Amino acid sequence: MEIGIRYVRAKRKTLGSRRDGFLSFISTLSMVGIALGVAALIVVLSVMNGFQKEVRDKMLSVLSHVEIRSQEGINDIEGVSDFIAKQEHVIGVAPLLQTQGLLVRQAMMRGVELRGIAPQTEFQVSDIPSQFSQGSINSLEAGQFGIALGSQLAQMMGVQLNDKISVMVPNGDMTPAGVLPRQRVCTIVGIIDSGHYEYDSSLAIMHWQDVAALVKAPGPTGLRVKLDDMTLAPLISQRLNAEIPPNLIAVDWSMLNRNWFAAVQTEKRMMFIILALIIAVATFNLVSTLVMTVTDKQADIAILRTMGASGRMIQKIFFVQGLSIGILGSVLGVLIGVLIASNIDVIVPVIEGLFRVQFLPKDIYFISQLPSDIHLEDVVKVGGMAFGLSLLATLYPSSRASRVKPAEALRYE
Repeated sequence: MEIGIRYVRAKRKTLGSRRDGFLSFISTLSMVGIALGVAALIVVLSVMNGFQKEVRDKMLSVLSHVEIRSQEGINDIEGVSDFIAKQEHVIGVAPLLQTQGLLVRQAMMRGVELRGIAPQTEFQVSDIPSQFSQGSINSLEAGQFGIALGSQLAQMMGVQLNDKISVMVPNGDMTPAGVLPRQRVCTIVGIIDSGHYEYDSSLAIMHWQDVAALVKAPGPTGLRVKLDDMTLAPLISQRLNAEIPPNLIAVDWSMLNRNWFAAVQTEKRMMFIILALIIAVATFNLVSTLVMTVTDKQADIAILRTMGASGRMIQKIFFVQGLSIGILGSVLGVLIGVLIASNIDVIVPVIEGLFRVQFLPKDIYFISQLPSDIHLEDVVKVGGMAFGLSLLATLYPSSRASRVKPAEALRYE
């Protein structure tokens, strides 16, 4: 083993023939290739983890962890609320009345998600009360028909605080001219900026009693539930479905956004496979490097064999040489990858400023800054994979070196 390590060190500072210098250069390229592959994979996985976490957190600042829904409405709203509030891990319950609506102002129309809430209890289940960039959630008083719009939605409609806007709902009234949708002129009492483009461009909030008056509903059609641990939402919703009345259904946040999260997970797996091929290509370079070294050093191998070195000892020398290159490349790649991923919030704005590009348009990706979330298991997985491939890459060249016959190797020396 000591011979193999000394041989690797000697190659790093070789002053011998041009052939030795070329082999040293190829070895360095193999190590750099492994390092770049490992670093790229760690950075990409960290960015995708950060992207998923950032969007999930922004979603859950507007959405609830669990929603209790009913098509007919909840008759005993207080009784069901008290029952759910007593459940383990539940820290907040608030009423909800949700429907589709249409905002109309002059010649502009925009379909929205019209959400009726209770301002006094909304802080228990979401961050909406703290997301008012203008106005206040307390301005949503029952009977006043005040409305709060997402910041992007308000910009699209060209409205500001205290402006008037017409709200139409699909529930209609029968008239001699046919069924006409109900509408009401509302006053804008708040602007919401959640940082999530999808919600900021489609969300309109009113007091649930005002929404109930518009759609002629007897009361809230659902409840919003917040947990002390959002990862328990699927388990809690499953347990609630077994205990609440059959006309109610509990749906957790992961089910509400199942397609989006499934797409992100699929993309993450595919990116891992694609970038893992970079590391595989680098390890193939390591194979060719060791094969060239074995071919070039046959005379040295033959001399060692004549001095009593066994085939296993020769194999170990080249095994240590290749493994050292693999370990150095893996460690260097992990360090570079973690360093870049930890400072991605500084590096990306500099690149965007230099080339005048925007990598994440917020109307497409929901967020406008590239996030990063380093997971230790991803770093260990990538480093371990690179080490394992390097280990496999050394098997054939070292085995070939152990089978060199001294007499044939020294025949033309």
